[in-house]
Amino acid sequence: MINPTEITGSIALDTQSVDALRQSAKQNTPEGLKTVAKQFEALFMNMMLKSMREASPQDGTFDNAQSRMYTSMLDQKLSQNLASRGIGLADVLIRQLSNTVVAPPGSNQTGQPMPTLPDMPGVPTSVPSTAVDRADSNQPAHVQAFQARLEAHAEEASRTTGIPAKFMLGQAALESGWGRRELVAADGTPSHNLFGIKATGGWQGKVVEHVTTEYVHGVAQKVVQKFRAYDSYADSFRDYAHLLSSNPRYQQVLANAQDAAGFARGLQRAGYATDPNYAEKLTRIITQSLSA
Repeated sequence: MINPTEITGSIALDTQSVDALRQSAKQNTPEGLKTVAKQFEALFMNMMLKSMREASPQDGTFDNAQSRMYTSMLDQKLSQNLASRGIGLADVLIRQLSNTVVAPPGSNQTGQPMPTLPDMPGVPTSVPSTAVDRADSNQPAHVQAFQARLEAHAEEASRTTGIPAKFMLGQAALESGWGRRELVAADGTPSHNLFGIKATGGWQGKVVEHVTTEYVHGVAQKVVQKFRAYDSYADSFRDYAHLLSSNPRYQQVLANAQDAAGFARGLQRAGYATDPNYAEKLTRIITQSLSA
């Protein structure tokens, strides 16, 4: 049986531990670097497990507050065990951080750039500068995981369209239910379609069929539609960026992309979605749920 006291005492992934992590990093000693690397590895594994849990259905017969609590504690225990055995991330961080010059407090920053992680499938190769700050934010875990997993792709699409990455992440969150309602094929294969783009306009790629809600004269109706399917989330963001950049109906959306409310209203006026409350919902997610 899992002892909750043992688990919460053995793993440090809360706000206080992140503060301690920062203090250890400032020491710039071999012991401090080892502590930072090990804690970061445990934090990384825990976020991965949380992300996997969030992507799984949460409405089963045995799903309740108590089961979720024990699942969370189990994930923490698993991440601690995996980190103690090591997946190689801590060793890489120790090697690279050991070669990084850290400027003393109050002085100009003269150290080398932040190190990068080794290539891993589905994991961005650079460490986002906001990763530790987001870990102790007030955002729910599923929001943190969603943003951390996709922000690199959103930044790439932002450079193409001029639309702030935060706006695109907000729309992806609205369309996919923070990744919980991602469209899947009949065999369970993910479509990686984060923006609900339908398989129209001469689309020649893969498709998935899904029941969706469309509003006709303000009345919600369930219909079966064909949607585009991609090989990766990066492809989903690229196709979304191409759609908004190449389709004349979205010119005003791009022109008002510096304001969240204007961006959302522009999408609704352009007919991106039939939900009469689409702009309001999107604006609320961008301004209230996502970090800067």
